[in-house]
Amino acid sequence: MQKYEMLILLRSDLEEEAREAELKKFADIVATMGGSVEAMDKWGVKKTQYPIAFKTDAFYALMTFVANGAAVKELDRVAGISDDVLRRMITKVEEK
Repeated sequence: MQKYEMLILLRSDLEEEAREAELKKFADIVATMGGSVEAMDKWGVKKTQYPIAFKTDAFYALMTFVANGAAVKELDRVAGISDDVLRRMITKVEEK
């Protein structure tokens, strides 16, 4: 099991409940595939550097989790087909 971080940019016009449901969906994927979520940092709505799908701001969230490679692939797949996710990036955290 490896430690990862997933930066998620969600549409800023989502209702609070829909936003929480979307973030919970990603945490549940990690949990069902044998991993664990260590932290879910919600940064709030911020301006993007450039327009993404004609939107100039997005809700940023950073999820830190421990999982295997299959869970990472599933997270990337589900985030890629979700209409509410503007961008996502999953990186491996190097242990010191």
